[in-house]
Amino acid sequence: MEPPAGPHVVIIGAGFGGLNAAKALRRHLVRVTLLDRHNYHLFQPLLYQVATATLSPGDVASPIRWILRRAPNVRVLLGEVVSIDARGRRVLLEDGSLVDYDFLIVATGSSHTYFGNDAWMPFAPGLKTLEDALEIRRRILLAFERAEREMDPARRQELLTFVLVGGGPTGVELAGTLAEIARQTLRHEFRSIDPRRARIVLVEGGPTVLPSFPGKLRDAARSALRRLGVEVREGTAVTGIGEHGVMLGPERLAAGTVLWTAGVAASPLVRTLGAPLDRAGRVLVAPDLSVPGRPEVFVIGDAAAVFDRRGRPLPGVAPVAIQQARHAARAILNRLRGRPGAAFVYRDKGNLAIVGRGAAIADLGWVRFSGVLAWLFWLFLHIVELIGFRNRFVVLVQWAVAYVTFQRSVRLITSRGQGR
Repeated sequence: MEPPAGPHVVIIGAGFGGLNAAKALRRHLVRVTLLDRHNYHLFQPLLYQVATATLSPGDVASPIRWILRRAPNVRVLLGEVVSIDARGRRVLLEDGSLVDYDFLIVATGSSHTYFGNDAWMPFAPGLKTLEDALEIRRRILLAFERAEREMDPARRQELLTFVLVGGGPTGVELAGTLAEIARQTLRHEFRSIDPRRARIVLVEGGPTVLPSFPGKLRDAARSALRRLGVEVREGTAVTGIGEHGVMLGPERLAAGTVLWTAGVAASPLVRTLGAPLDRAGRVLVAPDLSVPGRPEVFVIGDAAAVFDRRGRPLPGVAPVAIQQARHAARAILNRLRGRPGAAFVYRDKGNLAIVGRGAAIADLGWVRFSGVLAWLFWLFLHIVELIGFRNRFVVLVQWAVAYVTFQRSVRLITSRGQGR
């Protein structure tokens, strides 16, 4: 079949930003090539549930080709982009091939950063990919298995101590779910240990957990965590991470499992654009999301530094990436039609975080609430946003089973992985 005619738009990355940009350009007189190193789109907001054995990888991922099967002008290519030649208007793939473009949308997302302490990485995995989630699941489950065989009480308690570094939504969600696994899911399954004695510590270097939420909602989340038995340590800097625990200032905390949920940095690919970057490596884009001096190149999502009317950086969440993707697509179409561009304006629809079973917080701007109602709203919203009927149905069933039985059906240690 002959490829569709029209200018060539290349999109790098099939996350929320890249995928929605491709959708916005379907059925228009442009040729679109979507490049990604994976053949699936990952629903990252539920990735922590893969890490905590509630959902399987296939529940939170969908094949990109299937999602875009009704977009005849969109071609999907599996490949990893290693550099961008903005002057020559082409991108270089890992296998040496080149892809030319008329317009480029960079939606490469972010990865976790250790703030210059990369030596901590083997001891404290982050959570950004399916591979990360499976490795975290492996470490969590192995900690209980090893504690069951350990005869030394001190070493056993170390194995049953879990430290999560970073008190943002991911850290809070992981801590709450991990506490439920220890207190409920595993409580009757071991003979030598009592999983309920597991110690779960959430460490936040800033003054408070969930800093993007109002004070009352932060208090509600903090109280919910403490009811689950999670130790919340705020204003506490991590100064070292090793094989047997963490350093909290001068204090050493022995821990068998350390998880990193503290910070992110933009994909290093954006450095090849030669554009100005902020401290997190994000591109300082123009108001219309284009690269200064390169009006045909747009950067969106976690890779772009965009600020609201008060000068605050927009959060690295899915709604921001989705709105930016649609804006970039409109900007390209308007430019092709000879129409003027416009500055991007983010419409904040609210912020949500789940703490545990029946506990969540919701800030919708015009109303703020917590507890069971917020938890039900969180469940509904994530079911609606999942791509594909199968994913929605399976996730709904898994959540229902977990709620009724307190069980998590995918507690499988499937690979040796890396690390301890």
